[in-house]
Amino acid sequence: MLETNICQRLEWDSDFFDFRIARVNGNRLTAKRIEAILAWCEENYIECLYFLADSDHVETVRLAEKHQFRLVDVRVTLQRELSVRPPEKRKSLREDSFIRAVEPTDITALKKIAGESNTVSRFVSDACFSEESSRALYETWIEKSCQGFADMVLVSGFSSQSEKYITGYITCHLPALGYEAKIGLLGIDKNYRGHGVGRALLGSALDWFADRGVEKVNVVTQGQNIAAQRLYQSCGFMTHSLRLWYHRWFAACKV
Repeated sequence: MLETNICQRLEWDSDFFDFRIARVNGNRLTAKRIEAILAWCEENYIECLYFLADSDHVETVRLAEKHQFRLVDVRVTLQRELSVRPPEKRKSLREDSFIRAVEPTDITALKKIAGESNTVSRFVSDACFSEESSRALYETWIEKSCQGFADMVLVSGFSSQSEKYITGYITCHLPALGYEAKIGLLGIDKNYRGHGVGRALLGSALDWFADRGVEKVNVVTQGQNIAAQRLYQSCGFMTHSLRLWYHRWFAACKV
């Protein structure tokens, strides 16, 4: 029986990147499925197709490679259990530092950090997406997170009588139907990496989740982002799953 929802058109991505973009529903391929997927894309004039594959399914990987899907990212999901909370070992920040809920006046600074700090992603790896659009994606993502897409955005920085400086942010999402709680974005000002800002933000986010009765928190990062994986692991997260992001292009790149 032919699947009726084998793929879905992604309206937001299509409008943002100015390509007709869709995504494969499901994480595995068969010879029959790949034939139906390609036919659906042709019927719907798709230019770029996203596919998130189970890394341990050999047939899926083989079929993706055979049919010109490009591997653009390794998606690592880490998970932290909050039922048992060992004391967090947080590096001390400067005395005038703070971590608090985002304020509207922070958004400009957060967008600057987002544009500069998210240099590792599947969109950066895929040369068909321009560097400008990849940077703008994260700027838009953090802005929308501050405007309600995330349940909480925590901001780190320091202040004095003469200045206020934002050093980083983390976005928190409470469980929704069919999904577990998750950390969406974590960004640190390039001048303050290695100063304990990321660990402090993670600790504050875990406290925020625990106060709301959350038992498990997930976070996703890239396989090539070893620094992020080490940070999460040092804060009690363990690797939960590994999947492969593929892009299949049906049209010539516009960049």
